Amino acid sequence: MKHLLFLLLTPFALTACAQAPRTASVPAGAFVSYGDSITADGAISVAEFEKAAANVDSMSTKIHTEIQKSCGKKGCWMDVKMADGSAMKVRFRDYGFFVPTSGLEGKEVIMQGRAKKDVTDVAMLQHYAEDAGKSKEEIAAITAPEISWTFEADGVLIKE
Repeated sequence: MKHLLFLLLTPFALTACAQAPRTASVPAGAFVSYGDSITADGAISVAEFEKAAANVDSMSTKIHTEIQKSCGKKGCWMDVKMADGSAMKVRFRDYGFFVPTSGLEGKEVIMQGRAKKDVTDVAMLQHYAEDAGKSKEEIAAITAPEISWTFEADGVLIKE
């Protein structure tokens, strides 16, 4: 009886295992890896991320988007483009790796890690503005905290 049951259930188990994983429409090309080794497989667009994260405060994910700017001093953060054109701040887990300090604007990026809604205080916003080379007047104009999505990346792929 056990053997008969095994023979009947085996085709169902094999069929379930044979399903193709979901693939993202990530363009082919050479990517440079930073941090943990990751692949482009399973990366979602920022629009898909925003839809999936609408009712949560944090989630682990892999996102495909575009870099807007990076830290000009050490490469310890970067801003990436959200679906509405706003920016999401990306930091790197435990400051374990950095990205180039220039030449990243407009490049495609795939990043894997944890996204969360975050409140960035005025002092940190002013620090980011200073790192980005903003004028003293622009830095002084920052007077309110900001609620936004932030991302702590374990690994990053940047298109060459």
